[in-house]
Amino acid sequence: MKFTETTLKGAYVIDLEPHVDHRGYFSRAFCAHEFTKVGLDTNMVQSNISFSKDKHTLRGMHFQKNGQEEAKLVRCIRGEIQDTIIDLRPESNTYLETYSITLNENSNKMIYVPKHFAHGFITLIENSEVFYQVSAFYNQKHESGIRWNDPLFNFNWPTDSPITSEKDGSHHNYIPKK
Repeated sequence: MKFTETTLKGAYVIDLEPHVDHRGYFSRAFCAHEFTKVGLDTNMVQSNISFSKDKHTLRGMHFQKNGQEEAKLVRCIRGEIQDTIIDLRPESNTYLETYSITLNENSNKMIYVPKHFAHGFITLIENSEVFYQVSAFYNQKHESGIRWNDPLFNFNWPTDSPITSEKDGSHHNYIPKK
């Protein structure tokens, strides 16, 4: 695996390094030793799959708080998505900055999202599937979100009218911490 830090400190794009032969390929998608060398959380406690049948389905911007913050390791295993993260660490030099990357089934890329970041994605084609691992168990009491079109972040989504859940559509604009 090749780890490349994004413009947001602690967030990494991870390039898988497939070993190819006449049968296809083999690639490691997670190795605690390699993640530890880069200083990333290796305590992944839950794996999730998100399937979206329609183009422009938006899921996000999600995060957990109050001691339930979670790191995420995200990979698109079918279709194509625009994955977006926001640094919510008030002490960070990149506080409230965003980063986006296109992930698809052929890219051999993942994104590592640190704790104290909001995360979301929008599908760029139909029938997209995302596999992600998280370092904390889902806790409804501590879940939160940021509105997908919050003007503070100037998101660059490919549509002005994404398909959202009722819950995601009801998130509020973010109020920065001083």
